[in-house]
Amino acid sequence: MKQKFIMLLIALGSFLSVGAQEDSLRATRYVMRSTLFGIGHSNVFETYLSPLEYTGTEVRFLHESMRMTRLLGGKVSGQSLIQVNASYNKNISQTAEMYAGLVNWSYALHYQFRMNDDKLKILVGPMLDLNGGVVYSRRNSNNPAQAKAYGGLGASGMLIYKFHIARYPLTVRYQANLPLLGVMFSPEYGESYYEIFSLGNGGRNVLFTSLHNNPSLRQIVTLDFPIRNVTMRVGYVCDIQQSKVNNLKSHAYSHDFMIGFVRNLYLLRGKNRISMPLKVTPF
Repeated sequence: MKQKFIMLLIALGSFLSVGAQEDSLRATRYVMRSTLFGIGHSNVFETYLSPLEYTGTEVRFLHESMRMTRLLGGKVSGQSLIQVNASYNKNISQTAEMYAGLVNWSYALHYQFRMNDDKLKILVGPMLDLNGGVVYSRRNSNNPAQAKAYGGLGASGMLIYKFHIARYPLTVRYQANLPLLGVMFSPEYGESYYEIFSLGNGGRNVLFTSLHNNPSLRQIVTLDFPIRNVTMRVGYVCDIQQSKVNNLKSHAYSHDFMIGFVRNLYLLRGKNRISMPLKVTPF
């Protein structure tokens, strides 16, 4: 009898420990994923290639993944953003063309301040931001392209508000990502890529960046709304990238209107996943 009682206690303890472990892991398994496509206006300026501004049309792809972590008692969420944009631009006289493309990946950890029964969330935290791309001018022969490679650490903030119009649920979000400290690759003024990579005559081509020479900001506004069993998302991206290094000025201003969908999932072991109620989404 005593042995049976001890075995019962062991079994009960094992069950409770597994249950507690599952509870601690449950929040980290809720994940929000969204995919957006957009089109908008582009303004590109590269003094390495031309003294003129070029404007045109841009297309953009944005993929977002967000889930809770175990940091600080489970009050910190992790957000991964992948953005790809490409633009076709012309100068003011419509006599020359310039192509630009950039891939951006950022990962932010946000501490979530939840207020008003989770209807309002304020998220703040650090961010890692990496960028790579190219700007190409068809007019130039010696130096037809400028490579873009830069990244670093920054700050990210987000405001999420859930509300209803009649009984129709809506979620609005504003997010701003601000780079603070980083590094950037750039040729020196008048220096060709042939001199850097073939002749080995490169100078100061990797430079420290901060707000004084790389004042950039990415802003995102989105609105989520359900249509039957699908959560749709529309949004606006204001992407301001600018720098002044090695006596070269550069900027790329983007204003894109986005549309796509949101998936709220509960991840199981392996690749299995099930739908997740909106009220428990990390977003």
